[in-house]
Amino acid sequence: MRHLWVALALCGCTFKPAGPDLVEKTPPLTQSGKALEISLPRYPGGEAFKLSEHRGKVVLIDVWATWCEPCGDALPLYQDLATEFATRGLEVFTINVDADPRPIAPFLAETKVSLPVLLDPEARFAESVLKVKLMPTAFLIDKKGTVRFVHEGFDEGQLATWLSEIEGLLAEPSP
Repeated sequence: MRHLWVALALCGCTFKPAGPDLVEKTPPLTQSGKALEISLPRYPGGEAFKLSEHRGKVVLIDVWATWCEPCGDALPLYQDLATEFATRGLEVFTINVDADPRPIAPFLAETKVSLPVLLDPEARFAESVLKVKLMPTAFLIDKKGTVRFVHEGFDEGQLATWLSEIEGLLAEPSP
């Protein structure tokens, strides 16, 4: 496996990528000003997902793994946000980074989550493009496809912040 998963931290699951530390050498995604491009297969069928097809919507993307305990706490909250804001234009997708997809279905059943799952085996996309260094990590993307907010780890105490950010993004005009 290309990546070395180092530790499960109290506030999230930390991983350290092999090779140079890309996270500190590149600006955060929220400062790039460019639309994020995601092209990953969907779970379980492998159909193509392209983030560009969701322009005009506010999108929440969460990066998680089945072995990450805080991920299991975060996903039901994202499910609730998807349900609450779906009619107003919020779409929620998750990116699973497990090398083996077999534990995904039991994990989703246990957490009672039915969010769409994209596959990123061994976290290649999460590491090189999203610069994920703590799991779960969630990205709030505006209607133009630009990452506006990044939340590393999970803390239910941040729900008011999440709601405020989502409301603000939904209130912005469509491109």
